[in-house]
Amino acid sequence: MGSEDPLNLYSVYRSRFPPLDKVLLTTDAGVSCTYADAEHHSAQVANYLAELGLQKGDRVSAQVEKSSDALWLYLGTIRAGMVFHPLNTAYTDEELHYFLQDAGSSVLVCDSSRAEALQTLCDSLGTALRTLDADGAGSLMEGAQQCSAHFDTVMTDAADLAALVYSSGTTGRPKGIMLSHKNLVENVSVLVDYWGFGPDDCLLHALPIFHVHGLFVAIGCVLMSGGSMRWLKSFDVAAVIQNLPHSTVMMGVPTYYTRLLAEPDFSVQSCECIRLFISGSAPLLADTFMEFENRTGHTILERYGMTETGMNTSNPLHGVRRAGTVGLPLPGVTVRICDADNRELGANEVGELQVRGANVFGGYWNLPEKTAQDFTPDGFFNTGDQALIDEAGYVSIVGRSRDMVISGGLNIYPREIELLIDELPEVKESAVIGLPDADFGELLVAVVVLAGGARLSGKQIQAAVRGRVANFKVPKKVFIVGEIPRNSMGKIQKDVLREHYTGR
Repeated sequence: MGSEDPLNLYSVYRSRFPPLDKVLLTTDAGVSCTYADAEHHSAQVANYLAELGLQKGDRVSAQVEKSSDALWLYLGTIRAGMVFHPLNTAYTDEELHYFLQDAGSSVLVCDSSRAEALQTLCDSLGTALRTLDADGAGSLMEGAQQCSAHFDTVMTDAADLAALVYSSGTTGRPKGIMLSHKNLVENVSVLVDYWGFGPDDCLLHALPIFHVHGLFVAIGCVLMSGGSMRWLKSFDVAAVIQNLPHSTVMMGVPTYYTRLLAEPDFSVQSCECIRLFISGSAPLLADTFMEFENRTGHTILERYGMTETGMNTSNPLHGVRRAGTVGLPLPGVTVRICDADNRELGANEVGELQVRGANVFGGYWNLPEKTAQDFTPDGFFNTGDQALIDEAGYVSIVGRSRDMVISGGLNIYPREIELLIDELPEVKESAVIGLPDADFGELLVAVVVLAGGARLSGKQIQAAVRGRVANFKVPKKVFIVGEIPRNSMGKIQKDVLREHYTGR
């Protein structure tokens, strides 16, 4: 990465901290942690990582449950000038092997229940292994507690990496997305101002922290504004309703809002203290938008972002929030709609959405050709989303040119699953699609053609996939068919499959 002015994300957060005795987060078990705890424990973690021999720029991989100690690990890593590499807790050993090898991880921090199974893998890759459990137990914090609580934050260049986050690709091989200190600082600074975050805000945080939404957006807005959080281990309707009266902002995926609406106890009174509900990571149905407003009097603010870019657009805090749109370009972000020949289109014309700004990542880890392919000569990133911009500047996402399914706010690339299914000797070919679902947004479904004379059930195919990928990537339904429809060029017609199987 090129050299720029010194900048470290933690230093920027630290400059915005309120008095250190203020509560930063309160867990669902009623345990409170202060900003002093964040300063103290992140320093210990940073010192411990340095004692392990890690240096500036080394990758720290973390597959851990959501906890306050997991937050100290994240803050300590970036404070030490190292690169934080969050991993979905559902990933299998096979998936982890690829991530650790590709990232060249210096250390993996995992739950102690997985340590024995992963030790051989880490030994083969030369990766150190430390443990961190949801209750704070494990070798990481045991080691960190022996270290000094004083640490001089490492001054990194603005373009140096703060995080390496993997997103599955259409080829089935996940890509490492390189996010710099500047990317994260610029984006969250804009969001704090645009969404009106301040020290009196308390965010209801029920999101996972291995994902951009929960880690960089939600936590970033709190740390950058000196606010606080109600910290839930996961989304639970009863726990959310119980914590809403103690919160001022909630961020969630559409599934959170559909589940709240399905709960009879969720009412106007539940939301009396909330000033803002924000939705992202998946499309929010207009019906959900309208039902939520009718039920609570609150208009959900929908926004649009990607792992590669952070947030790009948002409906306004003050102004019209339009159902079915993801709002206006954020300050400092330029968006445009282009056709296949990269010519810019006019209002209400559908084409590929391209974005440019300080929020946009620097490229894919060790994939310069893929990086060059996804950027235009004038520096715009091709998002792969099909969209239009209306006369008022509101952006609407109308489809995805890159064949991705979003289920419960988590991204799934069908090609990754198709490759696994097609490896089965009984399978001739497969097509994986997403079908509409009121709760998850989309459900993953596989349509499979068996080889001549082969006998294989849908449940057997699911079982074969389940052992190799995270559970959320396993097709919820498998249809065995005689053939898969193709167009005149021989390309599988997934639109035909979606139309045929929707409702079934």
